[in-house]
Amino acid sequence: MTRRFLPLALGAIAAVAALIGLSAPVRAGADDDALLETARALFAPLPTDYATAERPITPERVALGRMLFHETRVSADGAVSCARCHLAALHGTDGLPRSIGVHGKALPRNASTVLNTAGQFVQHFGGNRADVEEQAARALLSPFAYGNPDHATAMARLAAIPGYRPLFEAAFPGDPDPVSARNWSLAIGAFERTLATPGPFDRWLAGDTRALSPSARAGLATFVETGCAACHNGPLLGGRTYQRFGITMDYWQATGSERVDQGRFEDTKNDADRLMFKVPPLRNIARTAPYFHDGSVATLGDAIRVMARTQLGRTPGDADVARIEAFLEALTGEVPAHFREAPTLPPGAFTAAR
Repeated sequence: MTRRFLPLALGAIAAVAALIGLSAPVRAGADDDALLETARALFAPLPTDYATAERPITPERVALGRMLFHETRVSADGAVSCARCHLAALHGTDGLPRSIGVHGKALPRNASTVLNTAGQFVQHFGGNRADVEEQAARALLSPFAYGNPDHATAMARLAAIPGYRPLFEAAFPGDPDPVSARNWSLAIGAFERTLATPGPFDRWLAGDTRALSPSARAGLATFVETGCAACHNGPLLGGRTYQRFGITMDYWQATGSERVDQGRFEDTKNDADRLMFKVPPLRNIARTAPYFHDGSVATLGDAIRVMARTQLGRTPGDADVARIEAFLEALTGEVPAHFREAPTLPPGAFTAAR
């Protein structure tokens, strides 16, 4: 059933090879200059932030968004905030297969890292959020996340905390209704757009030949030769396309998943979207276990083996897996200080729904 998708994967690998002009595979131990040239064709250094013309970053919005990211008093039970599922100590994740939201409910899928997430083309594994701003606004109404019946209820809780209004006014000057769901989303979005985490790989791409260890360079060569870069490319090494999870075999046979998640089909009900998921970015992947949409795989080495089997029809040996792990470790960046340190929030009591 899934074999018919194999030509798509092989075609993508061939397209990558053609793009970079490879006449032969890039093997572990390849000339460093050739490897760097190949990497620069496939990938790109991370930006310092993810601001756009439509989504500008200002110090006032970032400061407010940082507070709102940690604010629990807007949730229906007074216990949920963005930071509950996105911990700095765990590189923007929570280490759980599925996060725990409002009133102790388990969320449908694993919480991806918030680091660099603003650089993706859509949010969530199924792509049902256009950007981090839409994600912040819709989380307020999610029955699994904040659990509010409507935005008005959520903003009433926030407006009941006196210290927030002047902060919203400073972040959105001239707005006659500053404490709004729209501004909530823009402020949190501005904060999240500052959470870029360049690492050793970026320094190596920029010309620092000592930034990657020999084992990481060998792993990069193996990563490209194996075909991983067909989907995991660009500055985030993913996060910019959809792909079927399970091209050469059903993914749940490899992951041991208890439930078969239909991917984008869960939202679109379009048969073409069955088992289609956003390709996860690999930045900080060595720090964000467990893996996949359901957190079904606990270790990075096992995740590499699952991907090789389900997407490429390959069974890599332990040496190749170890080399790829060494490369992926070099994608780990430093967590920004303003994310590591929790802010002081305005005082005020939680207002329960009436």
